Amino acid sequence: MVAVLLGWDPGVGDTWPGYSRVVDELGTAGVHRRAWPIGQGTGTGAQPAPGADAWLLLHGKAGSGLIGHGVVASAPYLAAGPDPEGEPQTCLDVDFDVLLPLGDEVPADVLAARTPLTDWFAAAPAGACRLIPEEEARAIRELWTECMPADEMDPVLPVPGTLPQDDLVRVGVNRYERNPHARRVCLAHHGTSCAACGFSFEAAYGPEGEGFIHVHHLVPPAQLGPGYDLDPVGDLVPLCPNCHAMAHRRRIPYTVAELRAMRSRAGYISGSVVSQQELDAQADARRILGST
Repeated sequence: MVAVLLGWDPGVGDTWPGYSRVVDELGTAGVHRRAWPIGQGTGTGAQPAPGADAWLLLHGKAGSGLIGHGVVASAPYLAAGPDPEGEPQTCLDVDFDVLLPLGDEVPADVLAARTPLTDWFAAAPAGACRLIPEEEARAIRELWTECMPADEMDPVLPVPGTLPQDDLVRVGVNRYERNPHARRVCLAHHGTSCAACGFSFEAAYGPEGEGFIHVHHLVPPAQLGPGYDLDPVGDLVPLCPNCHAMAHRRRIPYTVAELRAMRSRAGYISGSVVSQQELDAQADARRILGST
């Protein structure tokens, strides 16, 4: 699936008022949908397909370089109102999942040195939309992977933009479960063992498993009003990936108590893992006792 490159100059028109505010809110919301004007289209006659990667290229006085990633959420459509010159305006919806603060973009000279698309700004001038073939999209993903910090929102989910969209399986989780600050507060209070089964990645895998756990939102999304204020201690609990997946197997998630009841009905008996040394000792005991 080809990707799309969106050119953006903050100093031209009114394409993104309140960008800095959106950057701050994205950490909590997880995604920001925006209707994006694509000017004369892709220039190739082809159309961006829903589900394709969308890369945001910054132009102008604020800086230049790669500053965001999203996923195309709709086919191009004719907007309700005309563009500033009174002409019909074509847009597509983009779900942005990473937006860097102005000044933190991947610089244009690094893009030119590391990717096949050497003349980025000719390929996607401000206000334009251009398709990117897979070879170039792969190089962009590799560079993006190097430049992005490790994802704090969920230790299991990859940083958006680092894997092809075709390789990803979408998991329906509550957006509050992706809030990095709330996650830290939740785990500081509840610890990092699963609230349903007690599994600890650190105990099972050693130092490499330290801090590795999902967080789960206890309140069903349908019950959240517009003025909802998240309580990281009362609303979030740590769950291992297995229990978290089970919790989300129905529209209204299973409660922690329900998960524990499932495990109990399934015949699970809590206990400890027997080491190989203990198994050998038991075998020796049976052999000795059997010989007397």
